[in-house]
Amino acid sequence: MVLAYIRPDKNFALAHEQLQHINSYAIANNLIIDDEFIDHTSQNKRLDERAEVTQYFQSKQKATLLVCDVWVLTTNMEDLIQMFSCLLKNEFNVHFIKQSVVMTQQSPAMLVLGLMDQLRQKLHNDAKRVIGRPKGSRSSSKFDKYVNEIIGYIRENKSVSEMARLLGVSRSSLKDYIESRELKQVAFGSLVYETPKDAEEKVISEITCPN
Repeated sequence: MVLAYIRPDKNFALAHEQLQHINSYAIANNLIIDDEFIDHTSQNKRLDERAEVTQYFQSKQKATLLVCDVWVLTTNMEDLIQMFSCLLKNEFNVHFIKQSVVMTQQSPAMLVLGLMDQLRQKLHNDAKRVIGRPKGSRSSSKFDKYVNEIIGYIRENKSVSEMARLLGVSRSSLKDYIESRELKQVAFGSLVYETPKDAEEKVISEITCPN
């Protein structure tokens, strides 16, 4: 079973951006996504407050999991260790799209540590930002919570009018949202995806050590 897990954050990547990369990656690697889980819980929520997520993963043992980046799982290092441990214990194959690597029980320890260190570096760099809205943060929309349904309707070739009626929203606003988020391209994975060479070595080489 192939699962896509999306956890949008305006300071990292919105749901439609993650879906576009995941769909394109799946097409490039001949993977058929069986289920998509868009998790709208805040990055401030700890793992013990995300029962829906933990129950979902525990019910899908030995699955292939597609996520855009490490931060999608969590932005808490303690929770990341627990998530990595449990995903590997339950024989998940975790594809990190941005890094173009797959983490499995057979992965070298340095790859797992490298992925953890990437999150550590990201959090360290974010801590240096000026308090307030971070530069380059993405604007959210009231339609974001419907993005999975909208993409499904697009794949079913429903018209914007049909979608608006089903969702109970304005047709013109929905049309603007679909166009601004390029959801037709997201739905069919039109992004050209190329897997870089030596992806694992790159993750390991970017580990930083204290001076």
